[in-house]
Amino acid sequence: MIVGTGIDLVETDRIQRSLQGKEGFRQLVFSAGEIAYCEKQANPYQHYAARFAAKEAFLKALGTGWINGTAFHEIEIIHNEQGQPQINLLGQTAQTVAGRSIRRIHVSLSHQKSMATAVVLLET
Repeated sequence: MIVGTGIDLVETDRIQRSLQGKEGFRQLVFSAGEIAYCEKQANPYQHYAARFAAKEAFLKALGTGWINGTAFHEIEIIHNEQGQPQINLLGQTAQTVAGRSIRRIHVSLSHQKSMATAVVLLET
């Protein structure tokens, strides 16, 4: 049963400005694996923006938004063997969400030059 949905839309330029201008923003928001993945891409800012949108969409799907015990860099976007994006929860965020009986997280990402979006569905 679906227990939560979230969607977010982000301007790629906004994420690029934050990454270039705010000291520590990259490590505060993205996991080491996400940073490595994005930096290998032809346009890394599109990929960073899509991941930022997915993190926001996930928090919206929880129905709580930002809650104590969650951290952006602990909501990690990875890819399975087929290249499909998935959300991997790490650290305290994984422990915080574990008590919510979520069995499956669905995520879809899309990006263009100027915009990135993500949709997240939570299932019990």
